[in-house]
Amino acid sequence: MALVPCQVLRVAILLSYFSILCAYNAIDMPAHQTYGGSWKFLTFIDLVIQAVFFGICVLTDLSSLLTKGSDSQEQERQLKKLISLRDWMMAVLAFPVGVFVVTMFWSLYIYDREVVYPKLLDNFIPSWLNHGMHTTVLPFILIEMRTTHHQYPSKSCGLAAVCTFSVGYILWVCWIHQVTGVWVYPLLDYISPSAKIIFFATVTLVLNIFYLLGEVLNNYIWDTQKCIEEGKEKPKMD
Repeated sequence: MALVPCQVLRVAILLSYFSILCAYNAIDMPAHQTYGGSWKFLTFIDLVIQAVFFGICVLTDLSSLLTKGSDSQEQERQLKKLISLRDWMMAVLAFPVGVFVVTMFWSLYIYDREVVYPKLLDNFIPSWLNHGMHTTVLPFILIEMRTTHHQYPSKSCGLAAVCTFSVGYILWVCWIHQVTGVWVYPLLDYISPSAKIIFFATVTLVLNIFYLLGEVLNNYIWDTQKCIEEGKEKPKMD
């Protein structure tokens, strides 16, 4: 038996994302006042994705609780739609984007923090909030994957959706540069146009790899869990 019910964990995670988003939006940073506001940063977009995803998870738990013992086919259909939406968001957005933000941020931070998170930001963003945006995302999404089985879409549909998100964000970043003359990420100031193309293509490729990794990890966790449960059900041999 779990020490903490997964439904309670989801509510706690959802509340933590709300507090992180509120704290982040309350910060008076110059970058928030420029074109695109907070929405030009993938970190902020990821926080919104995670908050919406866990909101859907909590809503699914509540709907499941309310429909338990009910014979209403309409309620069952609505619950199945919620579950499908939850699983799609987990597969296509929450896991690949969340893992990408954490791994990319800390990799670049270790290499040279000035290209991704200039020291100047320490004057605006406290350490706990930085970790809330760039660290806790990973354990939270792994907890969700471990506690709930998610049905992944077909590979073609899943990868197409990930590519659509990636290309959409890249075009958004390029548009902001076109309008303001400033790149969202300082790293892009230091590389040539051809290197930018390679960088953007690599970003899309890595997101697709994380999508596939999520599917493999999800299947591994729940195939292993199924084997354990089947083993327990087998009668003991004398």
